[in-house]
Amino acid sequence: MSTWADERPVAVKRASRQNACGDRGVLLTGWGLTAPTRATVKRVAIPEEAERLLAEPPSRGIIVRGLGRSYGDAAQNAGGLVLDLTPLSRIIGVDLRAGRITAEAGISLDALMRFVVPLGWFVPVTPGTRSVTLGGAVASDIHGKNHHQDGGFADHVESVDVLTSGRGRLRLTPHETPNEFRATAGGMGLTGVILSATIALIPIQTSRIRVDTERAADLDDAMARMEEGDRRYRYSVAWIDCLARGRSLGRSVLTRGDHATLDELPAPERAAPLAFSPKPLARVPSGLPVPRLVRWSTARAFNEMWFRKAPREEQGRLRPMHSFFHPLDGVGGWNRLYGTRGFVQYQFVVPFGREPVVRTALARVASSGIPSTLAVLKRFGPGAGMLSFPVPGWTLALDMPVAGRALAPLLDRLDRLVAEGGGRVYLAKDSRLRPELLAAMYPDLDRWRAARERLDPAGVMRSDLSRRLGLV
Repeated sequence: MSTWADERPVAVKRASRQNACGDRGVLLTGWGLTAPTRATVKRVAIPEEAERLLAEPPSRGIIVRGLGRSYGDAAQNAGGLVLDLTPLSRIIGVDLRAGRITAEAGISLDALMRFVVPLGWFVPVTPGTRSVTLGGAVASDIHGKNHHQDGGFADHVESVDVLTSGRGRLRLTPHETPNEFRATAGGMGLTGVILSATIALIPIQTSRIRVDTERAADLDDAMARMEEGDRRYRYSVAWIDCLARGRSLGRSVLTRGDHATLDELPAPERAAPLAFSPKPLARVPSGLPVPRLVRWSTARAFNEMWFRKAPREEQGRLRPMHSFFHPLDGVGGWNRLYGTRGFVQYQFVVPFGREPVVRTALARVASSGIPSTLAVLKRFGPGAGMLSFPVPGWTLALDMPVAGRALAPLLDRLDRLVAEGGGRVYLAKDSRLRPELLAAMYPDLDRWRAARERLDPAGVMRSDLSRRLGLV
């Protein structure tokens, strides 16, 4: 059974208490607000402080936390120490001619974008939020809408500085230290403390995205359109109505595009083609009761409206970067829309040729009675790290509220379906996978453990995720 199958997740207040050492004992969750645990949190402003803490770790070990956007328990450490590295947020060096930037691990993608976009560059990969640290992007090997063309974040990392318990401070690169690099990229922070990284950037002429939109009648139609057309687009994603059934199962809205050129902008906008200063539009209050969003009837009506309002076919619409990549960043604390019990973002990938797994998963969700308004389908290429999530295939992500007892059994059945189909779930979003499925999903697990053992032989780096899954 899922680890929280019989639990009732509670609202988590970001309050702290002082302990005898003056450290903060904080109740932490992932972005999904489930499975809270308490840990001591230390803000680290200089690398030497992290080095001191690794030399004398507490018995429950250490994990690093950035901006808390892992949906599950990857950045929690019950009874142990959690290092907050967000004060380590300096830009160390920039080579605009080569399109390369080096920065400390605690800097956010938001800060990086605000710095590089006006200079004519863009981060190589971005997920659905800018509130991710550079260190977290490497540790989770994050992916975006361009994985089918550009791979994941780690594919664009030229070097990463890591503080390890076994070998001190190391500079890892894909070519000079491939095993250690591939263990750290996507290694969920369990090989050491990532201090900084150097990444390659993408050149751009404007801060707009040229977007084509089209509707697909069902899942087969959506997949056929993506297989045929994705090679023409750098970015591609399909929103799926995961509550539709029968002939409409998997009906979708495909949104694909690329960076707009200067010539494609209307004349009035060419005066400031690289302007980039997104602002939040609203903020969700805390302590909401179970909202209408998590009711089946409301979710179904929303999905119907969202599908119908999309154009049947539209080409060349110019959209600001932030609205194309990060629409939910405009709503502060949007995770609270799911109520005090939180939600799960369940994301899996299965290889090409296993499309029936995606169809079966959608059919099970549609018939489960569990409402979901956010479901996205993308195509992947290979992953860069030993525990990187992507494999060449189809990935589906579903947001589902934790309401009632039907969710955990449903996800258990989906886990087995995915594993039998040669797929895997995304560890950065997981909080309930059973450990016996891990090796089947991640065949490089033993190689990762061997590399991690060389970097962290004492097992200093630990998290709720690593204990739950028996990773270390």
